[in-house]
Amino acid sequence: MANGVEHGLSDLSLSNTTVKDDVEEDVVNPWNVSTKSATGIDYGKLIKRFGSSKVDEELIARFEKVTGKRAHHLLRRGVFFSHRDMHTILNHYEQGKPFFLYTGRGPSSESMHVGHLISFIFTKWLQDVFNVPLVIQMTDDEKCLWKDITLEEANRLAYENAKDIIACGFDKEKTFIFSDLDFIGQCPEFYRNMVRIQKCVTFNQVKGIFGFGDSDVIGKISFPSIQAAPSFSTSFPFIFNKAKVPCLIPCGIDQDPYFRMTRDVAPRLGLPKPALIHCSFFPALQGAQTKMSASDQNTSIFLTDTQKQIKNKINKYAFSGGQATVEEHRRLGGNCDVDISYQYLTFFLEDDEKLEQIRKDYTSGELLTGELKKELIGILQSLIATHQERRAKVTEDVIKEFTTPRKLKFNF
Repeated sequence: MANGVEHGLSDLSLSNTTVKDDVEEDVVNPWNVSTKSATGIDYGKLIKRFGSSKVDEELIARFEKVTGKRAHHLLRRGVFFSHRDMHTILNHYEQGKPFFLYTGRGPSSESMHVGHLISFIFTKWLQDVFNVPLVIQMTDDEKCLWKDITLEEANRLAYENAKDIIACGFDKEKTFIFSDLDFIGQCPEFYRNMVRIQKCVTFNQVKGIFGFGDSDVIGKISFPSIQAAPSFSTSFPFIFNKAKVPCLIPCGIDQDPYFRMTRDVAPRLGLPKPALIHCSFFPALQGAQTKMSASDQNTSIFLTDTQKQIKNKINKYAFSGGQATVEEHRRLGGNCDVDISYQYLTFFLEDDEKLEQIRKDYTSGELLTGELKKELIGILQSLIATHQERRAKVTEDVIKEFTTPRKLKFNF
């Protein structure tokens, strides 16, 4: 089956990580995502510009047929909306052949927010239904290079964020979490793959892909090889021995440029191209036109927020698609396309029928903005309370179990 247009490196400078539309002015790259549209990024245009493939009903039906499980609600609702070579991974699984999962986190703040949970929730589902190994890269080196934080602080934040990731319920017998700063020096095979990748990509190409300038520090130029290396099973000999096992990467669409580069390099290294499944962006409380920021705690719900903070933030800051008065709202109804409380429910309310009823009631004006916000508050308060209970049980010993290089519960 066709999987969209695969751009070579020479084309990447044209499609580029920065997708800027003349009308909408959507900007999408690994470090910045912004739009002037109240309804958010135009994902149809993004798929076309990046040359990926839409997650359609056929693919979702195939997921269900191959796994024997109902597709995850994040897949059914188009939150994971785009892919590269997902059919190839499903073919592999049908044939009884192994694959592994790889995802990551750039630790730039003490606490993750609910938007960061999305890819980990979905990754855990993938790990459970396919019963496969998972590697999670903590790019503390990247955050030191791009942010105004020290190496030591970036490394500390990596382990704080790892607690939140572990609290999502990953199986320690099937999951390896690693900090770049701590792991790469321990694993010659990982570093060797980095160098192999570096040798395949010129400075001009990496400038074209990532937009690096003459004043950027040289660490940024070599970093893409570090994010690419976990795509290859040979980077983890203690897990995969010497087997060349294909990889599936659940990630935000903004991270795709790293893996377009990786997919171009893979055949030259005699290694399988990584497959990808892309997540849409999680909006800030103030709406799709506002950027979420760890320095502004009011732009999102953080995993450290109290029950009261969650309630206050949603009531005060969640952008409403409702009308100015109750009378107008009853008459004209609300706009779910811009209402942040409804948007958040599409991520976190698992019941399809209930979500559809809320959409109908809000659109008709029967459901008021305050009532919609109350629904979301209850769901997020429960989600975060459960998460905080799990996180409190993540001790230093538990972190060590996940981060120690070791054989997982699979034979290769």
